[in-house]
Amino acid sequence: MAAPPVHYLYTSSSDLEKLNSILNREDIEGVQIVYSWKQLEKSKGVYDFSEIESDLAKLQKKNKKLFIQIQDRFFEPNQKNIPLYLQEEPEYKGGLIAQTDNPGEGKAPAQGWVAMQWNVSLQKRYQNLIQELAKKFDGRVAGINLPETSIDINKKNAEKKGFSCDKYFSSTVNNMIFAKKAFKKSFVVQYINFWPCEWNNDHKYMSRLFAIAQKERIGLGGPDIVPYKKAQMKNSYPFFNKYKGKLPLVAMAVQEPTLTYINPNTKKPFAKEEFIKFAEEYLGTNIIFWATETPWLSK
Repeated sequence: MAAPPVHYLYTSSSDLEKLNSILNREDIEGVQIVYSWKQLEKSKGVYDFSEIESDLAKLQKKNKKLFIQIQDRFFEPNQKNIPLYLQEEPEYKGGLIAQTDNPGEGKAPAQGWVAMQWNVSLQKRYQNLIQELAKKFDGRVAGINLPETSIDINKKNAEKKGFSCDKYFSSTVNNMIFAKKAFKKSFVVQYINFWPCEWNNDHKYMSRLFAIAQKERIGLGGPDIVPYKKAQMKNSYPFFNKYKGKLPLVAMAVQEPTLTYINPNTKKPFAKEEFIKFAEEYLGTNIIFWATETPWLSK
């Protein structure tokens, strides 16, 4: 029988200092920290990993582990958090494209941005960042998370900048395989939830990515545990169920938007036990990353 999921916190680097009391809990194994591309690459080929080093040192003092998430997509209009050269040099075609984020139940969509990983020149720079991170942190951090597959873009506008459904899928696969080759000791986890061009596996993107992850020994996960939510049940969830025990790691998150969802049976927000039961029994989850606002953490 598989071990129950272990618990991590989910936060940004600047908030780690505020979490001292929660980090002292014995039931918290570590922290997943989100770092933006812009934080880590200050200018072309000039890397600054001092924030990761600082966070890692603080966590090691408490005997806690670190997962790093390297973010290339952002959920506020003013968050263009990729290096400026990617936005200015012509080969990257602006670097970013507008996207819409649906941030939880009953909340209005927000406009954000996503890096155009289908642009070969831009993707090369992203993979170079991953390679440099691996040189410094492979074996020192518990793992690296790559961002979720879901984006909500205007496809006609994106096509003018080289987007296609197949290119987007291929760029995601290329990044996760590249990361796995770079990080030989730490876990690599690709977040997968939806594809911008697919519903219910009608392009076979979902089934193909799970099969590749199993073959290449790459972990998978996602940003939202919402028990039996209809949209997810038409996308990634059934594949997590199908691949239970067949992947090296499954790491799922309960982020701030996840906490807004209501259990249709109880008419209340999902409780800790409901998240864990679904994560463990249906999704086969090994790690849960909890938003620090999660009610049970303050008890």
